Parts: sequence; C-alpha cells; structure tokens
Amino acid sequence: GGLRGATVIDALDTLYIMELEEEFQEAKQWVEQSFDLNVNGEASLFEVNIRYIGGLLAAFYLTGEEVFKNKALELGEKLLPAFNTPTGIPRGGSLSSPCSGMSWSWGWASAGSSILAEFGTLHLEFLHLSELSGNPVFAEKASDCFPFVKLLFVHHQPEALFCLPTTDHVSIGGLGDSFYEYLIKSWLMSDKKDSEAKQMYDDALEAIEKHLVKKSAGGLTYIAEWRGGILDHKMGHLACFSGGMIALGAQQEPEERRQRHMGLAAEITSTCHESYARSGRDTSQGPRLLQTPVPSLAWGIQGSSCSGHPPEQISSSRERVGVESRGLGGCCAAPQALEKHCRVESGFSGIRDVYSTTPTHDNMQQSFFLAETLKYLYLLFCEDDVLSLEDWVFNTEAHPLPINHTELGA
Repeated sequence: GGLRGATVIDALDTLYIMELEEEFQEAKQWVEQSFDLNVNGEASLFEVNIRYIGGLLAAFYLTGEEVFKNKALELGEKLLPAFNTPTGIPRGGSLSSPCSGMSWSWGWASAGSSILAEFGTLHLEFLHLSELSGNPVFAEKASDCFPFVKLLFVHHQPEALFCLPTTDHVSIGGLGDSFYEYLIKSWLMSDKKDSEAKQMYDDALEAIEKHLVKKSAGGLTYIAEWRGGILDHKMGHLACFSGGMIALGAQQEPEERRQRHMGLAAEITSTCHESYARSGRDTSQGPRLLQTPVPSLAWGIQGSSCSGHPPEQISSSRERVGVESRGLGGCCAAPQALEKHCRVESGFSGIRDVYSTTPTHDNMQQSFFLAETLKYLYLLFCEDDVLSLEDWVFNTEAHPLPINHTELGA
C-alpha cells in the first residue's frame, strides 16, 4: 500500500530471534529515521495491523526499544478512521489514507460488506495498543466487533458457524480463517481469562466437526465450506492453518477431547501434505513445498506463486511440535525446495506456475516470507523453550505477543 517498509518491519522480530544483530540494527535504524507515516495512499487496515503493528509490537516486547512501541501507537491512531462506519465494523478490505484520515473499501468488497477474517483479526494487537498507551479506544474498537459477530448466527445455517456478512458462506479458509484463530488465541493471551472467546471457539469447533469435517473416498480428512445449506467439498490452502489451531486448543481440554482433537489436527495436516506428495513430483524437490513442511492443499491449483506460499502448514507444524513432542519428519523438504526453486540473487522469488517444468519467477518476495515462513522454519528446529507457547501467542503474521502473565518489556 502507501506505506513503505513492510519487508523491514515484518522481518524485525525474525532478525532478532535469529540473532542477526547487524541486520537487526540496520532495520531498527531505518524505522527510526525513514519510516514515514505521513503519506497519502492506500493502506489495508487488516494488512497494516497484522504486518506493521504486529511486527512493531513484537520487536518492542523482544527488545524493550521504545522506538518500536512509539511507532506502533502512532500507526494505530492512523487506523482508527477505518471504524467510522454506521455499525462501527470496518468494511471489507477497508483502506485508509494515513495522512488524510479517510477510509474506504476495496472495489471487490461488494456493497460495502465486511469480511469476517478482517474485522475478526484485530483483537490481539489492539488490546496491546491499549495496554501500552493507556488509551482504551483500541481495545474498545476491536471488542465492539464481537456483538456484531454473534448476529452471524443466522437461523438457516448450522449452529455456531459464522457466515460471512451479507452471505450464507461459511469458510474456515479464505475470508474466515484468522477469525477462528484469534478466538482461541485471545483466550490464551488473556491468560485464560477471556471465557467468552473460549466459549465461541469451543462452539465453533464443535460445529465444524459436526457439519464441515469430511473424509474423501481415499480416506483423507478435510474441512469443507458451507454455502446456503449446501456443502462445497473443497478445502483451500488457507484452511491448512487449522491443524495448528486445533492442536493448540486441544491442550486445554479433558483427555478424551484432547486426543480426538489432536487426531483431527494430525489428519488435516496430513491431507495438506498429501496434496503435494501426490502431485506427481518428488516432494523433496517440488516448489509447492516452498513454505511448508506439510504444505498447503490447493497451493498450485489456485494459482498461487512460490513466494506467495502460505505459511499455514509451517505454523501448524510449529504449534503441533510446540504442544506435543513429534518428530520433524520431512520438514527439511521445505527449505530444500525453497533453495532449489525460489532462490535468486537478491532473495526468494515467487514462481508463476508451479506445474511448469521450467518455472518462471515473478520477481516478488512477499514480506510474510520473512515474517512467517523463515521464522516458523527456524523455530521448528529450535528447542521448544525458544518463544515458548507457555509465554507467547503468535499473531496471524507470526509476530509473538506476550501472554498476560509474562513480564512486559525486554
């Protein structure tokens, strides 16, 4: 969007965690001297929140450097006009001009509708903005979305499944994914005090199990989508994050429920892996593996590029390994495939068509490649006490935020 420096800011905590001190100091200097918020141009509320604010908050909590906190708070103020709607819910793809304070919507967000995964993925970051600033407005804006969320329980959809506003579409993948993720993580970040978020998560997962979890003829477990009373038997790559989410939530459950949910998490993760393993290419070499040790389901089919590789499967592996000691199996395949197929002189480029025998690079490196892909791969091979899940919650861009029982600061 109109803001510069997404790559720098998304990478701050990865640099710090990997102890790349020289590069981290260079990035910090850029934030201090060159990160300009007084710009005219488009900036997505959702993307700015998870990438910029999440990255700045994580950098502050890891280092205690005030510059990161101050920039996060300044940027948070710039996002508040996006909530100036009749309902207080940001419109789909809500855009804002940091300089003018005006907001509007992406053209594809029809009739000014809102997107569940966008307005439902603000809670973690905005609570920390309020805590650090002493200004309750951030937490209030994010929390004001939740009464509206409850209205999404419409009478003709399965119970406890949240449809996308103005539609009868229920998806655990694109447009809905991180909303469900933030329910369980809001509860964890509150040191298990936010009982409302936990109850919403439990109810939603029960409904997902009952209505959406299916098995293919070949025995692969997947999570279907629901459209106006009809199941759409597909699972997109973004839904592959759910293996990690379900495993994370399972740790807090009684033994029978824990075992059932861990089994479901493993089955979904396996399905996503199989979508690559059965693609007719050696999984140790196929570019579809680029971001994920258990790669995402419809990755090449949906036309995604190599560096646009979704980190959902690596996050699933990280959180499964973090909560249950499991072997890392074929996790080395992901970095090997990245090196083989995506590495170029200046970084890691996307591939336009992963089915092509002579892939064409798209000359683009997504910022989340540094924020998520490389961080999750690094953490997979670390000891579990490096950013322990007992003390940290990862936002949907893989930026660690402290659980409330943790001392704030460096």
